[in-house]
Amino acid sequence: MSLRRVLVANRGEIAVRVIRACADEGIESVVVVSEVDRDSRAALVADRAVCIGPAAASSSYLDVGRVVAAALGTGCDAIHPGYGFLSERPELPEACAENGLAFVGPSADTIRRGGDKAAARRIAASLGIPVGAGSDTIDDATTAQEIADRVGYPVVLKAAAGGGGRGMVLVEGPEGLAQSFENASREAQAAFGDGRMYLERFITRARHVEVQVLADQHGNVVHLGERDCSAQRRYQKLVEEAPATSVPVEVRRSLHEAAVELARALDYVGAGTVEFVVDADTGQYAFLEVNTRVQVEHPVTEMVTGIDIVRAQLQIAGGEPLRFRQSDVRLDGHAVEVRVNAENPSRGFAPSPGTVTRWVEPVGGGLRIDTHCFGGYRIPPHYDSLLAKVIAHGTDREQALRRLDRGLRHLVVEGVSTTVPMLLAVIDSADFRAGTHHTRWVEQDLMPSLAADAGTGGARAGQPVPAAV
Repeated sequence: MSLRRVLVANRGEIAVRVIRACADEGIESVVVVSEVDRDSRAALVADRAVCIGPAAASSSYLDVGRVVAAALGTGCDAIHPGYGFLSERPELPEACAENGLAFVGPSADTIRRGGDKAAARRIAASLGIPVGAGSDTIDDATTAQEIADRVGYPVVLKAAAGGGGRGMVLVEGPEGLAQSFENASREAQAAFGDGRMYLERFITRARHVEVQVLADQHGNVVHLGERDCSAQRRYQKLVEEAPATSVPVEVRRSLHEAAVELARALDYVGAGTVEFVVDADTGQYAFLEVNTRVQVEHPVTEMVTGIDIVRAQLQIAGGEPLRFRQSDVRLDGHAVEVRVNAENPSRGFAPSPGTVTRWVEPVGGGLRIDTHCFGGYRIPPHYDSLLAKVIAHGTDREQALRRLDRGLRHLVVEGVSTTVPMLLAVIDSADFRAGTHHTRWVEQDLMPSLAADAGTGGARAGQPVPAAV
């Protein structure tokens, strides 16, 4: 069936992005909003907005019953969850199925098998995909200590139901493991309602590479190439780019094959991402996790392939077969994305809610701005701090970075602090330009360097003075 009216169960830039895709597909959009988002950009550009509760996400965007009731009450035939909130909660596709609604995403069973990090790791291993040294789920800190002693330090503790760096901690040696395990498990329980943990041997100089897949209801699975997301701070991605030019071509090809094979094993339907860690020194790789939703960084893949991933999600949910084959996917040039957050780098990246008194987006060839902001927008303190994604495309990496640099310098945001100075410091650094950075480079090298420059008066104008890492 072709979709006629879709409920957008999210907020911020991704809600606007889904609404745009609905418009391009000729589908009506209804967006749910909390009481503090009544005047949001998503509410203004959707065909209709429905308030489903107070600001607290637990009583609005995270309430499956309210979201489904809004879809049924407005005559929608599908729900798009965006990313975050309910996007990887199997209860939502289950409720959709029970109420005759299409879910724009994989089935509840696939989310359970793929979204559970430990379960996905077992499936990957059964397919012969390298998973690296580590464990299955661990019941207690004593067992974690025994396994860590066996695989060797440093290790990283991860939440089995986790994502976005929540419930995830690096442990350098045995002395801090027990307390780290308890803290991470508590954080995972609070964030995901599931305190189960597992651990992996930590690769000191690692690149984070992920493969975008699309799969329809007719058994067709394709990949759209890979993204390099190695510029991170505390496991939060700062810069994403496509393709991953610092990783050897033969390794990237192996990652593509592994991602498609894993998607088939999961009976995957929709857009998903398979993440890997690649040793920057040896080129060896290991499976990390599956994200059973559209990713924040999906635009860089769209920019180099010309394929609209969110529109493809809607077409797949409507029962259409993929409109292209693997052999039709071609990469054109290079794309880089940065996440502009309302945070203050000089105060330990503390959130900076408030009113955006002036907002002017940059213009220029190869630039794309995905945002929900506008002049006069009041940033509520209840949600994440993402203001916009600035994406630049060029014929090669150098041109894409030049365009991104110009775009960031011409983005005008007044009234709140942003991470723009920090992002400029990242993309202008010699290590990043050379492609020699890794997942810990921002914290180990860049931020101490910026702090030292600031201490000696050597920081360039506009650069942040980072707090201690």
